[in-house]
Amino acid sequence: MEVGQNSNRRRTMLAQINVTPFVDVMLVLLIIFMVTAPMMEKGVDVALPEVENAPNLTAVKEPLVITVTRKGEIMVGKNSVADAGKLAPVLQQVLSEREDKTVYLEADKAVPYGEVVKVMAAIKRAGVAKLGMVAQEPQQ
Repeated sequence: MEVGQNSNRRRTMLAQINVTPFVDVMLVLLIIFMVTAPMMEKGVDVALPEVENAPNLTAVKEPLVITVTRKGEIMVGKNSVADAGKLAPVLQQVLSEREDKTVYLEADKAVPYGEVVKVMAAIKRAGVAKLGMVAQEPQQ
């Protein structure tokens, strides 16, 4: 009889799950996602000119930004446009889907002024009423 009682005692013991490895894995994944998330939001690399009292674009909700890179490449948001001549039809299509018709132009400071003026003219041909130029505060 004592043998039967001993086997009952073994059955009543509950197995406990060790959650420490699970928590360790979750913390590592959390750190990985926190480090990589800002990298995924990276836009086009442009060296903006430095101007005192530069306008702040963070107050505007999802602005439409036209970028002219150092190599002369024209970007509408994250999409590339072949040249300034094809920019106006692309902008008209993009602006037809948006409520806010404001466009911001950011050009690398190494881009010749003539190229920037061509892009500005194409933006005006697209029917944009408000065009903002993007600059950054001087670094001290």
